[in-house]
Amino acid sequence: MTEQKINYKDTVFLPRTEFPMRAGLPKREPAILESWQKIDLYNKLRAARQGAEKFVLHDGPPYANGQLHIGHALNKILKDVVNRSQSMLGKDANYVPGWDCHGLPIEWKIEEQYRKKGKDKDEVPVAEFRQECRDFAAHWLGVQSEEFQRLGVLGDWDNPYTTMAYESEATIAAELGKILMDGSLYRGTKPVMWSPVEKTALAEAEIEYEDHTSVTIHARFPVKTASTPAIEGASIIIWTTTPWTMPGNRALAYGNDIRYLVIKLTELAAGSIAKTDDLVCVAADLLDNFVAEVGVTAHDIIAEIDGASLAGTICAHPLADDGYDHDVPMFAGEFVTTEQGTGFVHTAPGHGVEDYELAHLEHGIPVPDTVAEDGKIMPHLPLFAGMHVLRDNQKIADMMAERGGVIAIGKQTHSYPHSWRSKAPLVYRNTAQWFVSMESHGLRATALDALSKTAFYPPAGQNRLTAMIAQRPDWCLSRQRAWGVPLTIYVNKTTGEPLRDQKVHDRIVEAMRDEGADCWFSSPDERFLGQDYAVEDYEKVTDILDVWFDSGSTHAFVLENRDDLESPADLYLEGSDQHRGWFHSSLLQSCSTRGKAPYKGVLTHGFVLDEQGRKMSKSLGNVITPQKIMEQNGADILRLWVVSSDYYNDLRIGNEIIQRMTDNYRRFRNTLRYLLGALDGFDDAERVDYADMPDLERWVLNRLAEIDANIRKMTENYDFHGIFTELHTLCNSDLSAFYFEIRKDRLYCDDPDSIARRACRTVMAEIFDRLTAWLAPILCFTAEEAWQSRVGDPENSVHLRSYDAVPAEWRNADVATRWSAIRKTRQVVMSALEAARNDGEIGSSLQAAPIVHISTDNAAIFADMDSAALFITSDAKVTDAPAPAGAFRMEGIDDVAVVFAKADGGKCARCWKILPDVTTDGGICGRCSDVVS
Repeated sequence: MTEQKINYKDTVFLPRTEFPMRAGLPKREPAILESWQKIDLYNKLRAARQGAEKFVLHDGPPYANGQLHIGHALNKILKDVVNRSQSMLGKDANYVPGWDCHGLPIEWKIEEQYRKKGKDKDEVPVAEFRQECRDFAAHWLGVQSEEFQRLGVLGDWDNPYTTMAYESEATIAAELGKILMDGSLYRGTKPVMWSPVEKTALAEAEIEYEDHTSVTIHARFPVKTASTPAIEGASIIIWTTTPWTMPGNRALAYGNDIRYLVIKLTELAAGSIAKTDDLVCVAADLLDNFVAEVGVTAHDIIAEIDGASLAGTICAHPLADDGYDHDVPMFAGEFVTTEQGTGFVHTAPGHGVEDYELAHLEHGIPVPDTVAEDGKIMPHLPLFAGMHVLRDNQKIADMMAERGGVIAIGKQTHSYPHSWRSKAPLVYRNTAQWFVSMESHGLRATALDALSKTAFYPPAGQNRLTAMIAQRPDWCLSRQRAWGVPLTIYVNKTTGEPLRDQKVHDRIVEAMRDEGADCWFSSPDERFLGQDYAVEDYEKVTDILDVWFDSGSTHAFVLENRDDLESPADLYLEGSDQHRGWFHSSLLQSCSTRGKAPYKGVLTHGFVLDEQGRKMSKSLGNVITPQKIMEQNGADILRLWVVSSDYYNDLRIGNEIIQRMTDNYRRFRNTLRYLLGALDGFDDAERVDYADMPDLERWVLNRLAEIDANIRKMTENYDFHGIFTELHTLCNSDLSAFYFEIRKDRLYCDDPDSIARRACRTVMAEIFDRLTAWLAPILCFTAEEAWQSRVGDPENSVHLRSYDAVPAEWRNADVATRWSAIRKTRQVVMSALEAARNDGEIGSSLQAAPIVHISTDNAAIFADMDSAALFITSDAKVTDAPAPAGAFRMEGIDDVAVVFAKADGGKCARCWKILPDVTTDGGICGRCSDVVS
């Protein structure tokens, strides 16, 4: 009777913890961030890693010109996971964040403010304008710094680098000086991509391609001097989407291997502006397209010729009678194809790279100046002076048609280069610019050699960047802007040659260290030229450097100038677009000044799309901001999204994906919570040596050893998606659905002093210690919260730890093999019990006592096993006897069969097992009786 008065629930050792099930991350994370700042976690970690092997991830600088978007969050979180995980390997992984503060993106924002006020930026004193740019960048730098830190990114936020710092500007100028002095920097006139709206040359990385509708023309070039009688009296026909380039035409290109036809137009459709009886020459493969586009309904083929026979032919310009009376020679061009057009290419050396190379470089034809910086055709040109190259193409086409120079006018929508900042279309324009030669000093060869020695993640990035370097033209360094580091060059007015005097350049650099780059614009030339040169003999260059040269030089004023970093960096990590941006310019800058790459490895990630795979845009209403996700879900959810994604490719995000991340997060959190509850009151005195461990605990320790090795390897290879998968499998499959389930009875009901229970808690302590360390780089806030719930010492942050060494005895291949077979058997048993539950035969698995038929070899494994505990039943029998015909089986597992049976006996009021030694209602079993007493 006494036994029944006891409340056995109070005698069960249930888990206890204050670690809450509900995370409340939006409120909890800022408090954790504040605690890190209070203990100065960054500097504590630097001190802890002093003297350790360095790991340097060099931060690619974002522009300080607005709030962070989801792409920023992806990039910075991935960098933080890299750094924190390398730190967990015991390395000194110092992270110095940086910002790009010069160039068009910021200058354009200031110009927008002027335009709204109806003011002209060019009327503002340059010093005043540059200060506004500097203030603008400084404001957004502060905003972005706070937002990056809210993401959990740990770094030297008190001492970041910026390209607009005086020391940075001076170093950038010094780096330019190295290229100036060695002779690889030159001023040349050639076509570059130009923005008429922004009035400046643009780098390739500042260009994006969007659909654009262009006016097209079929223009006639009458043959003046025929290389073959077949084309006498004929006109060569070209097709182009840029009528505005016709004033700059100086040649025609044909393909040596292309077959051409001379045809007579005999009948024309209504509305065609061609003329009957015209003799025209086009590619045979494009004849059908040509007659359809021009409106030719009937024609006669007069002659057929090979392209090579056109060598030496000279044509007249379509507007020869209207001021364009120069000869138009024909040259063979390898770039000519029969994919579209007529098989001939109109060649304007001032408006295209291939045009420039063929006409000017190969054949020495001068490059005419035809387009001003504002996109208007220059005043000296007949007919079209003052017309705009983007707005007046229909008018240009119509004027040419009126004069017989065009036989068809159309329109085509196609992919066309636009400025990534103004979103306006671009043009190729011939201008005088400053270039770094890719060939004169072997820059191309040096860069290609450096790439062959660089590790790429994913490996395909190496081929992509190598192809870009192999094909790229000389590097254009000059920009016609106001905000940035100037090209600190003086040019001799007589010779046109730049002044190469190291003493002069040193004076410029030293002045910049004290006063910043503004001194170039505000100082008298005497200050820099000194007594050796007459000021009147030299012209000061006022262009600014390509902003990619600024960021490409960061290795010089960050990696090389700071004692806590080193060069080359172990890793550069940015989006895949930086193959043509920062990776590219950094490689060229370092190879041109140091003969090597500034990095040992390059990792690229994809872009962020919405859940349907669409680019995010305000017009679609599918923009998701990191600020909103942190406000509603927490930064750890974002961090989990990054590592759980295949970030080598484009990533998707949306409400459903965020919810899935929340579910994944909950699995990790619940695992940590269960471990904390199970370890309530545990201390080192309770630990059990490996020799006294049950077999299941040894299996767990072997799994920890396996995971440790995998995580270390994946960390070195930056495979964080693999680490996520490994940890998710551990928490979900190995622990929650297996080990925790099996050991609940032992943990809750066994004698606290029993070796078996102490072994279980010892292993759980090992799991907790390692799991919090493994999760710390990913769920940096949650790992800290869980760690502090156990250690209770804010000074002892989880992020000051490193991965614990694994005792050699934990690695046990026999245990792994044995438990692989056991888990397969258990899988069949658990499915059989679920089937019995669905059939209404049992409610709880503790009501069952299954008979498990397995092979003789596997039966030996179960000889010393507590099979009932393994299957979470009250009793179980494992036998190698043949299974009856009706036994439960699973497809694909032929050597395990289960016969269902109910357990005999009474239900223990404490452990709820059904056992023969429970003989009274409300009574308890012998094991529980011993524990309670």
